[in-house]
Amino acid sequence: MADDFDLVVLGGGPGGYVAAIRASQLKLKVALVERVHLGGVCLNWGCIPTKALLRSAEVYQEMLHAEEYGLTSVKLDFDLNKIIARSREVAARLASGVKTLLRKNKVTVISGEGRLTDSRQVIVKASDGTEHTLKAKDVIVATGARARQLPTAPADGKRIWTYHHALKPPMMPKRLLVIGSGAIGMEFASFYADFGADVTIVEHAPQILPLEDAEVSAYVAKAFQKRGIRILTKSTLHQLSSDDEGVTADIVGADGQTLQERFSHAIVAIGVVANVEDIGLEKLGVKLERGFIATDGFGRTNVKNVWAIGDVAGAPCLAHKASHQGVIAAEAIAGIEHARPLDIHNIPGCTYARPQVASVGLTEEKARQQGFQIKVGNFPFIANGKAIAQGSTDGFVKTIFDSETGALLGAHMVGAEVTEMIQGYTVARTLETTEAEIMESIFPHPTLSEAMHESVLAAYGRALHY
Repeated sequence: MADDFDLVVLGGGPGGYVAAIRASQLKLKVALVERVHLGGVCLNWGCIPTKALLRSAEVYQEMLHAEEYGLTSVKLDFDLNKIIARSREVAARLASGVKTLLRKNKVTVISGEGRLTDSRQVIVKASDGTEHTLKAKDVIVATGARARQLPTAPADGKRIWTYHHALKPPMMPKRLLVIGSGAIGMEFASFYADFGADVTIVEHAPQILPLEDAEVSAYVAKAFQKRGIRILTKSTLHQLSSDDEGVTADIVGADGQTLQERFSHAIVAIGVVANVEDIGLEKLGVKLERGFIATDGFGRTNVKNVWAIGDVAGAPCLAHKASHQGVIAAEAIAGIEHARPLDIHNIPGCTYARPQVASVGLTEEKARQQGFQIKVGNFPFIANGKAIAQGSTDGFVKTIFDSETGALLGAHMVGAEVTEMIQGYTVARTLETTEAEIMESIFPHPTLSEAMHESVLAAYGRALHY
């Protein structure tokens, strides 16, 4: 006999579990199917444990420079196993919290692999091989994505790693090759360099952090190079092989010459592949675009009653995007009239390396390409009182406005705690705020956020402290 539900969600990551909870709040009977870990990759093997590792690196670096603050420190060392154990404990604690939230909101959680047999039926196969049939009025696919592998040198967890392996390294790399300079690659490069690894980053694009503003990218490149991190842009990994002692990489540089080098380990951070296989999408005729499920702004697919959210529905592959999509889809399914479609232009992006990077909206280059007449403001943290007091003067805040309407087209930051600050500009864009409202807003003193205010003032020739 089949169990009947209003909604079945496939996948318990940050999109799936949020969608399930919101739908239950709206009085729908909801089942959530998860094959491995509640919380998904982000909570268990991505966002959260990575930030725990980076926090350990941050504290370690601050202790190394304690004398700059008038403090005396003894000889420092670190225990990699304890650093990893703390990271895993943080992830486990939050995963337990997700389980509690689902139970509190009366969501039925079913362990196993779900497969759509039609648009209103899901077969769940448990680990013991038994199958369970679920009937639903609607189904949300939130199966996420996995690390993209090199076809000729798949990750083995020994010498060639993905982010999954890099979170639980068997040893500290001596000489590390990071392939790809998106957020994942940059964060791991930063973490391992902070603990003494000799790091090289290979990036095919002309700049690291290819999606960020060119000025931000150039600043981070200089900051990384100052830390001893080697950066090879306009470079391609031609071949990678491993043995018991390490990896050999053939790298084609910007000059077209091939350089063969030896590393102890390599991290492959070249993007993700959507988990669309073996869940019944082909049989139903669900449309894919570039390997991801095609949806509208509410998460609807081309098949009635089938929805998709999160990484499986395409870029940007970010946990906060997935959660927001989950709410949108749940409210649309429940018939909430005020439900608004997703606007991907108002999704902030964050990189938690040292220094941090955060942005929302258009880069300066894209704003010009789209034909906008713009005003650009830039304010450095070296002129900010709070940054000087706490010894974090590296970085700047950059804002881009439409000179005709005053609309905030984009905001880009690099420096300490900018991942906490970017939300101010995200709110401004969501509210369609112009420069006038931001200028008239009162920012507390002394705070790092004052740099946001000064950047806006600078765009209009009114900077007060620089």
